[in-house]
Amino acid sequence: MTPFHLIPQALSAAECESLIALCQAAPMKDAGLVRQTTAHQIRRAEVSWLDDLPEAAWVMDRMMRLVAQANREAFGFDLTEFAESPQVARYGGERKGHFDWHSDIGEGVIARQRKLTMVAQLSDPGDYEGGALEVWPSNAVLTAPRDRGTLTFFPSYLLHRVTPVVSGERFSLTQWAHGPSFR
Repeated sequence: MTPFHLIPQALSAAECESLIALCQAAPMKDAGLVRQTTAHQIRRAEVSWLDDLPEAAWVMDRMMRLVAQANREAFGFDLTEFAESPQVARYGGERKGHFDWHSDIGEGVIARQRKLTMVAQLSDPGDYEGGALEVWPSNAVLTAPRDRGTLTFFPSYLLHRVTPVVSGERFSLTQWAHGPSFR
């Protein structure tokens, strides 16, 4: 199994801009952790949940198709549902936005069923410095590409992080696919 799977240009530049604009027009909330806790030393970002934005309804349909494609091509996980809305995160340089090492499988009822994580790069790579998505599958840390519209998929149990953004702002879209416990 590959540590991560890529689908380049899955979103057009116009679609990325549209999602960023929708989220900026709505009030973004301080990003939390599982169970609604906040710890800025671990995660400093703002988020919008796309189920709160009717104009973004098309995203879920697209992500369902792309997650199924990536799962067929690279992972073969038993996926049964999307129990959470897609989330757009903003990591701003003014706050050194980041998300320290973590896995997406958590203690919550829904979080413990996460099996596949998808992160879409919405920002143009020239719009920010820092903010690398890094995945740590074994003895080497791998950096995901920064190409706008690229989707990066990886098992939700892998450690990963977003390094601090030192200038500008990085927007990303995250979606999780859920299923029964790994056996």
